[in-house]
Amino acid sequence: MNASRTILLRQAMGETIRDLRMRAHRTLRDVSADGQISLGYLSEIERGQKEASSEVLAGIADALSVTSGELMLEVAERMLAYESDAVVSLGARLAA
Repeated sequence: MNASRTILLRQAMGETIRDLRMRAHRTLRDVSADGQISLGYLSEIERGQKEASSEVLAGIADALSVTSGELMLEVAERMLAYESDAVVSLGARLAA
């Protein structure tokens, strides 16, 4: 595996949450309020600086109107894409 294509779980989670939030046309403030998570903590999660507990992830998923399973599946797909050197933006995959 190429080290430049390695992504940490917290980074993949953050990128995926941000993508889902942007696709839903939601602000950090909206999701933090609906998910009962502090705005600063949600921002750190999205930037891949903090790892969220399963309870926090469930709140974020609910606030984004996706299931925890759907969130985790998108994270797994993102990680596989990085690891296989076939990085395709989530938006491009969805538009296809």
